Amino acid sequence: MTTSLGDARLTMINGGEFRLDGGAMHGVVPKTIWSTLVSCDDRNRCTYSTNCLYLELDGKRILIETGNGDKFPAKLRDIYGIDHDRSIGNALDEIGVAPEAIDIVIFTHLHFDHCGGATRRTATGFEPVFANAIHYVQQAELHAAEHPHERNRASYLAENIGPLKDAQLLRTIDGRHQLLPGLTLIPTPGHSHGHQSVLIESGNETALFLGDVVPTALHVRLPFIMGFDLNVEQTLEAKRSLWKQAEKGNWLLLFGHDRHHGARLERNDRGQWIAGAPVDL
Repeated sequence: MTTSLGDARLTMINGGEFRLDGGAMHGVVPKTIWSTLVSCDDRNRCTYSTNCLYLELDGKRILIETGNGDKFPAKLRDIYGIDHDRSIGNALDEIGVAPEAIDIVIFTHLHFDHCGGATRRTATGFEPVFANAIHYVQQAELHAAEHPHERNRASYLAENIGPLKDAQLLRTIDGRHQLLPGLTLIPTPGHSHGHQSVLIESGNETALFLGDVVPTALHVRLPFIMGFDLNVEQTLEAKRSLWKQAEKGNWLLLFGHDRHHGARLERNDRGQWIAGAPVDL
């Protein structure tokens, strides 16, 4: 289903589902609370989508995120519960878009579940999937990916990044940046050093693709912050700042990992920010 936002056209596509540890996904929130809101398997893993947004704006075909990809070895497929061969190419094919038609790819960050679909395995190595697209990421994020430490090393995989650099398809930006009229990249660090979110404005309407600063509707609540985040206080302040703007402007919030694609901000009877009714694109 495609949704119009002013003159922009938005289609959310699923790059494939995977599973992550429920405790890590919900941080300091106790399982006695989060398990009443989301289910997990016998290995304590919850199932998540890898939502990727296909956007037509200002005459450009834009893809935000590329999902896990289909390059995982058997061990990692087992760890992350990937029991399919679905890639972003499959998802695009279902809406009639060829990889060659994509002009711009945007990564919120370079963890494997957000950029893995940008490259594919060949007989001799790896190559870009979107050969005609420029791929954008924050400069701080690329630096972190190329200089990983013990805390984030498992999330950054060279085969997802190197082929893009070799093909001169990767561009870095530094800070807030208007990529096109109505398309602005906004630093939202905390989950990773160079995490960014994507603001889409057209007509009198606004949508925000959140990536992993707020991966699901549950994480709209301020205390719900992933244990994966490198700087929890940065994530908290990024959320607080975004919600003040989103509430005032009635923004559509788009999630990176929720089975429902988005929601608008509401307040509960205690005045706390929560996600409203689910919106699917």
